[in-house]
Amino acid sequence: MFRGITGNVLILGLVSFFTDVSSEMIYPLLPLFLTGVLGAGPAFLGVIEGVAESSASLLKLISGIVSDRVQNRKRLVLVGYTISALMRPLIGAAGSAFTVLLIRTGDRVGKGIRTSPRDALIADSVEPSMRGKAYGFHRSMDHAGALVGPLLATLLLSYFVTDLRTVFWLAAVPGLIAVALIVWKVSETERVTVPKGQLRLSWLPAGPLRRYLLIIFLFTLGNSSDAFLLLKAGTLGVPAFRIPLLWTFFHLVKMLSSMPFGALSDRVGRRSVIVAGWCVYSLSYLGYGFATHEWQIWLLFAVYGLFYGLTEGVEKAYVADMSDPALRGAAFGWYNLAIGAGAFPASLLFGLLWQQLGGVAPFIFGAALSGVSALLLLLLVRDPRGVRTET
Repeated sequence: MFRGITGNVLILGLVSFFTDVSSEMIYPLLPLFLTGVLGAGPAFLGVIEGVAESSASLLKLISGIVSDRVQNRKRLVLVGYTISALMRPLIGAAGSAFTVLLIRTGDRVGKGIRTSPRDALIADSVEPSMRGKAYGFHRSMDHAGALVGPLLATLLLSYFVTDLRTVFWLAAVPGLIAVALIVWKVSETERVTVPKGQLRLSWLPAGPLRRYLLIIFLFTLGNSSDAFLLLKAGTLGVPAFRIPLLWTFFHLVKMLSSMPFGALSDRVGRRSVIVAGWCVYSLSYLGYGFATHEWQIWLLFAVYGLFYGLTEGVEKAYVADMSDPALRGAAFGWYNLAIGAGAFPASLLFGLLWQQLGGVAPFIFGAALSGVSALLLLLLVRDPRGVRTET
């Protein structure tokens, strides 16, 4: 089952596990904290999530490019995780929605520094024929942490604390464990580096990888923050104490599906698995738009979780397959930039559509863009006949 999962992949999976325990102790409670405690509305929730994700986009590109030109990707990974671990719990001290915006942005800056070097380090640490499985394992561990985090928050709120702010402060502990694992257990790998004479900004990759990245950007414009799904659950009467449980169930589906679908992409090709995932996304968003009962929300979160299992790790493996080994960090930087650049307009537009037209229109918009993106991926991008040789 774990054949091909190397030491670095295992440790980076554990790092993501503890980081997401920390993050998901906060994230499912954040919409309630913003709207119920700080008085923010759906539109400002969209601003917070959009700015937080998009602000890190350029950093993901720069850190990826830098990681191609230095011998030590680990340092960039460590710096990024450390910043997030220190910033995230400060939400416990926030007195306004604007303060939350600043803290979330700082957290995402850390993510911007670490993400592309980490993704490239995973590709450097595993055989090309096992990339889908490796990225699937990493995403499974990430979602395992996202499963434990809400459960831990529920336990704390049920038996030990009564204040959301205390939960936010306690989220610092697993974040610091993740940092310690990087310091002591993650190692560098031998790899091709960019010649010193080519130390310049890498332009958008050409060929199939460029087309793939542009389609990813289009899809992301309809892929708003999942915080809106939690808000939708609340509007249909899901009580506050069951929101963390719903989020836990969601991540259980993602955790169980990520590695099997990643391994499937190693056998049948990345494109078909991604297209299937985007079709599942479209169907689930249509369902969210027209849902009227709590049981439908639980079912839709299960279906939506399969979308993540089908796409998260596989999309990254596809980037690694199509990229030059010496420019892999930059390739992941452009991939993450494409997603991040679409995150702000996606969340902002979703929030505005919800506020102006109600809770159905934004979900129809997201479903439509997903369907168009799936069709374009089928028509314009082909699976590479063989992955690049690592020399």
